[in-house]
Amino acid sequence: MHDLLNVFMCTGFTRDTGQYFMKASPVCPGDFLKFFAEIDLLGALSACPGGDCSAEHSSDAEVCHPLLVEVYEPKEPPRDWVSPPRNGYRGRHGP
Repeated sequence: MHDLLNVFMCTGFTRDTGQYFMKASPVCPGDFLKFFAEIDLLGALSACPGGDCSAEHSSDAEVCHPLLVEVYEPKEPPRDWVSPPRNGYRGRHGP
């Protein structure tokens, strides 16, 4: 399974017209996210190449900022954590 988790871009749809909007991100230097992976995973990080899209989308004049990813392996699993069971998917679609 793959999915997108958009965490630093502030977007949405207006209530009255349903139009898509973008606003400046409220993220500040030093803000971070912390995840615990219960199974092996492959992750990728991507930043919008247009910089801050709140004023103008995909502007070559916008300043982009670096992002940092750190991956740690815990010395021991969290207390009371139980590894999830193996998925029963057999590689076929449908019954």
